[in-house]
Amino acid sequence: MNEDILKKLSNDSDWRGRISALNSIKDNSDKRIEKAVVKLALNDPVFKVKNKAFLLAQKWGVKIGKNPIRLTKSKKGNLVKGIHQKLASVRDSFSDEFTLEEFKVKFKEMYPKAYDIYDGEKGNKLDKFLENSIKCLPKKK
Repeated sequence: MNEDILKKLSNDSDWRGRISALNSIKDNSDKRIEKAVVKLALNDPVFKVKNKAFLLAQKWGVKIGKNPIRLTKSKKGNLVKGIHQKLASVRDSFSDEFTLEEFKVKFKEMYPKAYDIYDGEKGNKLDKFLENSIKCLPKKK
């Protein structure tokens, strides 16, 4: 059971899986799980996951040094370095017209971590974000 949870917590291309794993944790008796939760609370790029992990670590009384763990603000602007180049390469991988759904599938195949971050952060606004980003990309070479 703990191995399964650890595997889900460390899957950086499935924010829903990380949330699910955090929801299934009952206590912090396994130090490997506590360490994984703290890592997510400090560093996860999807704020929903970071916040859930923070609340769990806070409930357990986790401290960093002598201080209680702190939650940093969610990231604004480009969530992934070089996202526009990534989106351009996804667009350029199509030989002709494509639908937004086809684009999303290709984006997820080519850049699973970046897709996961934007999916987790944008939620139901992901489609609008992608549509606007595709329109603003430099012309295809």
